[in-house]
Amino acid sequence: MSAERITQAMERIDRALSRIETQAALARHSGNAAPENDDAGGSELAQRHEALREQVESSLAELDTLIESLEK
Repeated sequence: MSAERITQAMERIDRALSRIETQAALARHSGNAAPENDDAGGSELAQRHEALREQVESSLAELDTLIESLEK
């Protein structure tokens, strides 16, 4: 994989993570929460968001390692 393709992939991941974080913030601050978004549902959503964020961080760390190995 070329360095340019890696950079593009990382940019797409960053943009996706930003969209996810924006939507999670909007959901937390929404005054029009649906009944299924009660405290238990919000807690579950927060847990799923955290798990996804950890997966993305892990993937980014893996990409960093791959990039470093290509630069050598």
